[in-house]
Amino acid sequence: MSIGLIIAICLVAANLRTSLTGVGTLLPAIEQGSGLTASWGGLLSTLPLLTFAATSPLVARASHRFGTARLMVVALGALAVGTVVRSLPSVLCLFVGTVVLSAAIAFGNVLLPALIRRSVPAHRMQSISALYVTVMGITAAVSSGISAPLSHTLPGSWHTALAWGVAFTVAGFLAWLPRLRGDRPQASTGAAHSPVPWRSRLAWQVSIYMGLQSLAFYTVVAWLPSILIHRGTSSTTAGWMLFYYQLIALAASSLLPLLTRGHHDQRWTAAGASVAVAGGFVVLVSAPSLSIVACTLLGLGGGACLVLALTFQSQRAGSSGEAAALAGMAQSIGYLIAAAGPLLLGILHDTTSSWTLPLVILVVLSVAMAAAGHGAGQDRHVRHSAR
Repeated sequence: MSIGLIIAICLVAANLRTSLTGVGTLLPAIEQGSGLTASWGGLLSTLPLLTFAATSPLVARASHRFGTARLMVVALGALAVGTVVRSLPSVLCLFVGTVVLSAAIAFGNVLLPALIRRSVPAHRMQSISALYVTVMGITAAVSSGISAPLSHTLPGSWHTALAWGVAFTVAGFLAWLPRLRGDRPQASTGAAHSPVPWRSRLAWQVSIYMGLQSLAFYTVVAWLPSILIHRGTSSTTAGWMLFYYQLIALAASSLLPLLTRGHHDQRWTAAGASVAVAGGFVVLVSAPSLSIVACTLLGLGGGACLVLALTFQSQRAGSSGEAAALAGMAQSIGYLIAAAGPLLLGILHDTTSSWTLPLVILVVLSVAMAAAGHGAGQDRHVRHSAR
């Protein structure tokens, strides 16, 4: 495995959240500048997750027909176009560009585990997965932090700030162009297309684990400051607690491969990380003054769960084609669950005027994630468990 491949993988990872995480900090300015209501602003935030869910199942078949590296180059090109279109001074362009770039990111999300399965030795899969999760987390955090200041300093205000991440996209596009050589479509070689493993119990466990960890992450990002402010924390402190949560999650995702090196059976690791997430929500319910403990548990568990969820999409497949099919299923199911979670929990909060019931539900879902993770962590391949 070459350094060039690792850099190319990291450049793709840098594009998987950068164009999305800055939207939250710019949303008040977007609503004010475009005349969008809060409901339309909420739709703009949820649209990427719904697009992920709709697009992900299409990637495996397209990869089989056109070639994985070739499709990655096309996805990065589409991401650049979508990012630019979204930044144009038009509400229609704002939504159309969001759909285009989200579909491109969905392709990147699914193709990356397949590329890792094809190009990375088995004993390094988790390390490379952890590396790209770390890069993805760092660039996402940077995007959240600098988008608002950029909107105040660059000409074009929030329009220009929405497009700054296109620099990563162009770099990724250029890094993958040389890899088109030798990337032959599997269809032209006579290789069989790997169907989506809808009837595999193991594939469903991987998918549900992916979905529940995504739900926990997007719920924390969306509602943690509101929960803390509701319990008496200042808005400034609540913002720093969200930053601390992301910092701990990054540390956990980086350290996990070192702690589990050589362990092929990861059932108890996945279950234990999920229990840590459940513990964080329990602390938020029962002892809100200990928010630092809650964020530590949520970050440790959440960072580990993300690496495991992405690693399983490579490790539980027997080939790169099967990895693309499994990743497509896991991310379609996963992002559909993730899109529903924050919205439903917000409705529950509005209905009860309290965060107690939503947090209790998150505890229950985290326990369910532990059960799914225990199944997904077994050292088996999906094709061996298909029914």
